[in-house]
Amino acid sequence: MLEGLDDIEWRRLGHAYGAADDLPGQIRALRSPDPAERDDALGTLYTNIFHQGSRYQASAYAVPFLLELLADPATPDPAAILALLTSLAVGYDENFLPDGFPVTDFRRAAEGGRELLAAKPLPWTGEDEAKKEYVEYAYVQSLAAEEQNRLWSYIELAVYDAVRAGVPLFRILLGHPDLGVRIGAAHALAWFPEEATGSLPALTHATAARLEPDRVEVVPEPGAVATMLVASGLLGAAPDVRLLADPHPLVRWAVAIGRARVLGAEADEATVDELLAWTAAPPDDAVNSLADAGWVPFLNGDLGGYAGLALRQLGPQQADRAFDALLRRLPTVSGDQSLTVLGEALRLAFPDGPRPAAAPAAALAPRQQRLVEVLSRSPDPWLIDGQDFGNVAMLVDEYGLPDSRKALLAYLARLP
Repeated sequence: MLEGLDDIEWRRLGHAYGAADDLPGQIRALRSPDPAERDDALGTLYTNIFHQGSRYQASAYAVPFLLELLADPATPDPAAILALLTSLAVGYDENFLPDGFPVTDFRRAAEGGRELLAAKPLPWTGEDEAKKEYVEYAYVQSLAAEEQNRLWSYIELAVYDAVRAGVPLFRILLGHPDLGVRIGAAHALAWFPEEATGSLPALTHATAARLEPDRVEVVPEPGAVATMLVASGLLGAAPDVRLLADPHPLVRWAVAIGRARVLGAEADEATVDELLAWTAAPPDDAVNSLADAGWVPFLNGDLGGYAGLALRQLGPQQADRAFDALLRRLPTVSGDQSLTVLGEALRLAFPDGPRPAAAPAAALAPRQQRLVEVLSRSPDPWLIDGQDFGNVAMLVDEYGLPDSRKALLAYLARLP
């Protein structure tokens, strides 16, 4: 196990904090019998090779050893390793929903990045922690913006392709005895469209029993089935319309998500209605009704938020209904969920993009005025964990609107 781990010249590879010579110990600690030691190692790996969503040269080199651990039945916490691998492959999935991973765009953006990476100076290996970060920072900052984009795209693509090598293993893990692993495997498969030909039969086979519950001994769990159905949609296969009548709401949600992704404006009315209902529902309703169904990892489990994003794929003919549903949900959300709902509502309210910051309230179009009225009288969307949420303020400001609830109320007061 992990043969060759020490053969890598880790000190010549960089991660978020300089030379990556600490990675072998962290990778080995993922096999520790001590849960606290494993958790500490996992958290440190996230910090080092997935720092706030960024990937580094060392990230790609760590992936084969993580896959080796995942393939070994003796490795503890395989679901946690799967989640790390998926994060390394695509970063934060909200950046690519509801459309899926644009791998062709990434391959184009990465052209020329290999040469830029080869020119990067070696990581600093001394004791000066500040200098460890500065060496790489100074090199990246010396590049033009276009070159920086090529460099980071190449690094991210190298990590993505390293994880892609694990796709055959992920397909096998769809049948793992642990529910969390089955869900994680389906989530991972969703991001590799170049492997769809082999992945879709595996996903379809795993969900087929849901259509014939009387003919099988074990009906697949809703959480696993839902994740597989969404993955199928992201890979280009519309879930069977018959599953819109499934007795479990989570399965129906996933069917609608997948069908919207593939069928777009041609989606049936039952799919549209399902998405609208989820988009408008307060998040507590969804959490309480699905507490025992299993975790669905997409968009960090924000089912209503994902439904709101999926409505975008149904075309402009559903824009009014989508906007109404988003406004019903907006007062009930906070934190990251409010960013999702508010972002979609702003996109629909301002189809031509942000307006000038000095524009008077009287110049608001009817849909814009409705959004501003709901947002101004709703405290929760402005908060995260009970505190002011700066990201919401910045998002509102980007559209030329006052960036606090108090200022927004004063702004509305100027309406005739």
